[in-house]
Amino acid sequence: MLSFLPSPLKGILAFLLIMINTICMTLPLIFLSLFKFILPFPPVIVILDKILIAIATLWIGINSLNSDLFSKIDWDIRGLEKLTRTEWYLVMANHQSWVDILVLQKTLNRKIPMLKFFLKKELIWVPFLGLAWWALDFPFMKRYSKKILDKKPHLRGKDLESTKKACERFKHTPTSIMNFVEGTRFTTQKKEAQNTSFAHLLNPKAGGIAFVLGSMGDYLHKIIDVTIIYPGKTPNFWDFISGKTQKIIIDFEVLEVNSALKGDYFNDPKDRAIFCEWLNRIWIKKDERIGLIQTD
Repeated sequence: MLSFLPSPLKGILAFLLIMINTICMTLPLIFLSLFKFILPFPPVIVILDKILIAIATLWIGINSLNSDLFSKIDWDIRGLEKLTRTEWYLVMANHQSWVDILVLQKTLNRKIPMLKFFLKKELIWVPFLGLAWWALDFPFMKRYSKKILDKKPHLRGKDLESTKKACERFKHTPTSIMNFVEGTRFTTQKKEAQNTSFAHLLNPKAGGIAFVLGSMGDYLHKIIDVTIIYPGKTPNFWDFISGKTQKIIIDFEVLEVNSALKGDYFNDPKDRAIFCEWLNRIWIKKDERIGLIQTD
């Protein structure tokens, strides 16, 4: 509607609206979340979580309307018709930009249970959003470098313990757990450093999703494999909100979780090999899909 405005003005107005929306929605989120500590009873927590998720869903919806107001993006979305809001999902996607999160929130909002991400512990200090993520039970993880683990081996596995505790909180309400399997955003420099055989992707990391599947095997029956493609230049946050992004392609494929994926990844070499082979096949297919779509 306002896509005719100059890009800098669109970016400024869009950012202001995002900030106002975030502040207005975060305050009731934080206030209501305190009752989970005052009244820590499962029936009360379930009700409060539904209210908190409804507020977060409204926040995402308003941000999506804000995007449509200032941008004229050609959205090519495939496979959404197979999704439902009553299922527990593990959502995994390739990762190129922080815009990926906005894209996933916009396309999946009210289509599946609200997406929850594993976040670095330091992100809890992000103004307003950090407290909102905490109120919504987003799991914060502290990651240890190899150097620290060599000095303090007792810290090994602590991040996975955090994952397990977070997954316990997800079992009473349908949840979508998001994981960027590559572990970092794609760049040409990172691709060359990994010496990967993939043309458009980094090497997938199996540990995170293997642990989620192992922790929530009784609930997670389906995986949503998401392929995000930005024809031309990969946008950054400013490009996206200022209307510089022209087209986005998102392909959703629903995969069944079979018993082979729920094995003992961390202690059984055979189970680990099966899981890694399965994930690598998916990544090969995704890489080929990206190449085919980009040449259309």
